[in-house]
Amino acid sequence: MSTVIAGPREPTREPTREQAPEQTREPRAPGFWQSTNGKKAAMAVTGTILFLFVIGHLAGNLQIFDSRDRLNAYGHLLKSLGELLWIARGVLIVSVLLHIWASFELWLRNRKARPIAYAKKKSVASNYADRTMYWSGPIILAFVIFHLLEFTAGTLHPGAPAFSDTDIYYNVVAGFRVWWVSAWYIFSMILLGFHLRHGIWSAFQSLGASHPRHTPVLKQAALWIAILITAGYISIPVAVLAGWVR
Repeated sequence: MSTVIAGPREPTREPTREQAPEQTREPRAPGFWQSTNGKKAAMAVTGTILFLFVIGHLAGNLQIFDSRDRLNAYGHLLKSLGELLWIARGVLIVSVLLHIWASFELWLRNRKARPIAYAKKKSVASNYADRTMYWSGPIILAFVIFHLLEFTAGTLHPGAPAFSDTDIYYNVVAGFRVWWVSAWYIFSMILLGFHLRHGIWSAFQSLGASHPRHTPVLKQAALWIAILITAGYISIPVAVLAGWVR
């Protein structure tokens, strides 16, 4: 009977770090700002702030049709707010920047999701206002900067030999008498109207008001609100150029 002699056993090797099985990590959920819903929420909040400013600013500016003293009193009231006025300006500046930033990142995200452009651009569920939302924002921002330099800081005052800190009526009339200043203002307000039309309709949708029965009415409401606001702003340079306001 033969005996089988077993050889020496090989020592068991511990799995090296390279041989160790990799543990699958669950993908982390994106933060609020990194998510699409977060950017849309930021646009909704900042858009509401800017919309309220547009309404309030228009109500103040239209006092130019009442009297010189009325408009100057409105301007003096704003200046008397002191630090509150600067806080409001800071909130508005931050809102504008966040609004543009969020819209630009959403545009990039949509572009990456559809890297190959259509051979023929078709507007099925969108219109001109929808397609100009992304590039009209920076143009409006450029207008706001020029507008502040002209009527608030007094750094630019074409059409006037000097800027008046007390006579706001004079600054407005002297500025809008320059045709290209009025043309730039009117062009920017038309872009603002397109922007408002799309933004108001988007707000209706966010509130859950998008329904086949109500959609046509709400779209018309958004359109007419934008038209009335645009017409109100445009009426001021038109009145100055026509000589109705002197």
